[in-house]
Amino acid sequence: MALRITIDIFSGRPNPVIDVSGREEREILARVRPGARLKAEEMGAPEHVLGYRGLIIEQTGSVTRGLPKRFRVAAGSVYGQKLAHNIADPSFERNFARTPGLAGRVQGIAEFSEILEEEIERLHEIRRHYRHHRHHWPEKEHCHCAPLYEPNWWNDAGQKQFHNNCYNYATNYRTDTFAQPGRANGAMYTALDCASVNGLRQRSYSPGVPTLRGK
Repeated sequence: MALRITIDIFSGRPNPVIDVSGREEREILARVRPGARLKAEEMGAPEHVLGYRGLIIEQTGSVTRGLPKRFRVAAGSVYGQKLAHNIADPSFERNFARTPGLAGRVQGIAEFSEILEEEIERLHEIRRHYRHHRHHWPEKEHCHCAPLYEPNWWNDAGQKQFHNNCYNYATNYRTDTFAQPGRANGAMYTALDCASVNGLRQRSYSPGVPTLRGK
């Protein structure tokens, strides 16, 4: 038995993944077991939120009773097939983030535990102020050259959804590589900051310079 935990926090870059087993796995499954069911007016799975959207937990071995093979824990609740419940230990995510918590094993991202803890608190704040209501968008004539709106094609809970990003979706181009502006033409940004990305945007519109196509 083992768990693969994806920290769903990035949009354009691959998310950190941590594998646990043994005692750690048993403790985690006990802490995230479903409690009281969420009320209809409470926020559902926060997949629409930018930034931290929860921990995606996959049981890679045998499946524990009461939990599906793959589920999401976010802002003190668990979501999955026939699941929208509070978890047994609402402090689980905060403890996960704090050093020497499991998030401390993520390498290559400076102060990641502190960033994750701040993002977890932000998601809790979003949930506290959430009010369920329907939006009535005004009808507008759509662009006839726009691609078809096919969210189910992208949101397949598999290869397409978890190996492509917002840039792939915006350009309507599947690469399964977390596409980045300019990478296909050897002109990718050198640092993830405003100056580098803005310079890439300016160069992409200069005569004779390749355009921003992801690959």
